[in-house]
Amino acid sequence: MTAVPQPAAAREEQTQAIGAAHAAPATLRPVMPAWAGRAASRLGFTLLSVGLFCALWELLWALGISDPRLLPPPHVFLGNFPEQAKFFNTAQRWQVGVGLNTGPSPAGAVMITIAASAARVFAGLLIASTLSITIGVLVRYYVAVEKLALPTITLLSPVSPIAWLPVAIFLFGIGDAPAIFMVVVALFFHMVLATISQIDGVNRNFINVACTMGATKFQIYARVIIPAILPGLLMVLRLNLLGAWMVVLVAESTGVGYGLGQVIMLARNTFNPSLVFFTIALIGVLGFASDWTLRVVQKRILYWVPETTGVLRGL
Repeated sequence: MTAVPQPAAAREEQTQAIGAAHAAPATLRPVMPAWAGRAASRLGFTLLSVGLFCALWELLWALGISDPRLLPPPHVFLGNFPEQAKFFNTAQRWQVGVGLNTGPSPAGAVMITIAASAARVFAGLLIASTLSITIGVLVRYYVAVEKLALPTITLLSPVSPIAWLPVAIFLFGIGDAPAIFMVVVALFFHMVLATISQIDGVNRNFINVACTMGATKFQIYARVIIPAILPGLLMVLRLNLLGAWMVVLVAESTGVGYGLGQVIMLARNTFNPSLVFFTIALIGVLGFASDWTLRVVQKRILYWVPETTGVLRGL
C-alpha cells in the first residue's frame, strides 16, 4: 500500500501544531521579570558581602584574636535588641525627673531617635541643595553675583564644618536648628562650586544650537544648561548625603538635640562597646537605604541617561 503524499500546506500546518503542542507546557511556567531577577541578584550579593564581613569578625572572636570587651562580635551587640534599645530613650531625659525606665518602648525609642536624625539630614540636604544650585546658576547668569559672591564662597569652602558648631549654637541654641544648620554649611559651599563646575562643562554645541533657534538667555539656562548638569548634580547630591550623615552625628554628639549621635556619645561615656557597634550598624543601614533611595530617584528623573555601570567589564 503506497503512502499518499500530503500537500505542502498540510505538512506545514501539522508541523506548527506539533511545535505548539511541545511549546504549550513552557508557556505555563511563570516567568520572572528582568528587573526582579536583577534586584534578587543584587540583594543576594549584598547579603553575601555583609555576611562574609560578619563571618570574618566572628572568626576573629572565636580564635581569641579580638577582645569581646572592646570589639564584641555581631551576635553579641545584635542579639539583645531590648538591652541596647533602652539606651535610645534620650528624648525623655530632657524632662526633669524622667529616667530610662519611663517613656516609649525600646522599639519606639529607636524609631524616634532614627526619625529625628533622618529628618535633620534630609532637611539640611534639601535646603543646601536648593540654595547651592540656585546660587550656582546665578553666579554664571549674572556677572555681578559672580564678582560679589564667588570670592566669599571660595574663601569659606575649606573651613571644616566642626568650626561652625559654636556659631550654630550661638545663633540657634539647642534643638533641631543647629544640627540642620551644620548640615547646610557642610554641603552648601562645595555644592555651589560643583554647580559652577558643571555649568562650565556643558557642551558648547548645545548652547550654540539653542542660540541658533532663537532661545533667550533664560531659556538656554532652563531648557539646556539645567538638564545638562542634572546627572552630575545628582551624583554630587548622593555623595554629599553620606557627608550629611557624618555631620549630623557630630552635631548631635555635642548635645544640640537627641539622636543617634547622642546615643554614641552616651555609649562612649559609659564605655559600652556593644551600644557603639549597635548604633554604627543602624547608621550603616540608614545610609545604605538613603543612597539606594536617591539612586532610584535618579533613575526616574534621568530616564534618558544610559546605564554605564560595568561598561569596562566586556573589554
